[in-house]
Amino acid sequence: MNPLVKQLSLTVKRKPTSRTERRNIVFRRIQDYHACLKQLTAAGIRPLKQVDSMRMICCHGSKSADWASLQKHPRISLIERDRRVKAHGLVNANLSRISAIVKSRIPWNVNRVKAPPAWPASHSGASIKVAILDTGIARHPDLAIAGGVNTITGKSYADDNGHGTHVAGIAAATGRRKIYGVAPKVELYAVKVLDANGSGFISDIIEGIEWCLARGIRILNMSFGLAGDSTLLRNAIRQAKRRGAVIVASAGNSGTALPQIDAPARYPETIAVAATTRANRVASFSSRGKGIDLAAPGVSILSTWLNGTYRRESGTSMSAPHVTGAAALLRGVRPKLTATEIARRLKATALRIPGGKNAVGSGLLQIEPAAR
Repeated sequence: MNPLVKQLSLTVKRKPTSRTERRNIVFRRIQDYHACLKQLTAAGIRPLKQVDSMRMICCHGSKSADWASLQKHPRISLIERDRRVKAHGLVNANLSRISAIVKSRIPWNVNRVKAPPAWPASHSGASIKVAILDTGIARHPDLAIAGGVNTITGKSYADDNGHGTHVAGIAAATGRRKIYGVAPKVELYAVKVLDANGSGFISDIIEGIEWCLARGIRILNMSFGLAGDSTLLRNAIRQAKRRGAVIVASAGNSGTALPQIDAPARYPETIAVAATTRANRVASFSSRGKGIDLAAPGVSILSTWLNGTYRRESGTSMSAPHVTGAAALLRGVRPKLTATEIARRLKATALRIPGGKNAVGSGLLQIEPAAR
């Protein structure tokens, strides 16, 4: 054991007591850092934290130790007490306008993406048209459906699967009974392009896109995908983007099994969304690959379901409507924002989380800073 490690071993304690305090120790060289870690471990001392990039360890150290002397060791760059930090918090004017009753109906995932602070300035998305291209949307006390279409049969756009209703609730649940979605006052449209089994043809989707554009609906959620490709779908997506539409698409649920995310998410004209857990980590099932733009909660998400009920579901399908609602809130604050500008703002203000660009894109969606 070298002299430095021996000195640290006498100063650092295995457990916190009334006579210890947390100390951060930074080494000058990476090799000294690793050597010290190895020898401390051999001595039965495990640091509270270690940060390789900073060459730093955090330990419980004796308050009576001669830290000043240790600081002078040529292999030590810095030693300081691990102080607590406190936010310089002002009363949030936005949140203070949200009642306690409303707060109790906001699910964790809606809070996690910082939607509520953006509600006052955006009027909660009021008058912004949003379409859910999915299995339809069922009538529900927490949903206000402005209209819709069934491009499969031309009949009812009511949901006969549940998936579309769940997606719609994440984007736009009104909170009248139990839960709020990301943008609770949008004009919500049900575009039924998928059948009771959750599948549909490209042609039905193309028709659904055109139906939206003809009615001035410029925010589209697509919580579906295909591993193959379709030139027709790509061209329709490209055209919709040129006509001002924000197209949000789920990345897929293949985990690391496939080398790319699904279409249409992998098309550059869409905002491709991955799924995260409650711990802000990429979900195991979330597809990886080039083209992911953002991540949003997608594990055990509570939302609206068939027959006026609620249900928890997981998937990148659940992540995408967080971004769809976010786009509506941004347009509520700045109606003239283009689709490209909305995507740029959302990516620029995302919270950086572990996982890498091919797993979480720019990071976790954060609406409030994007809407400023």
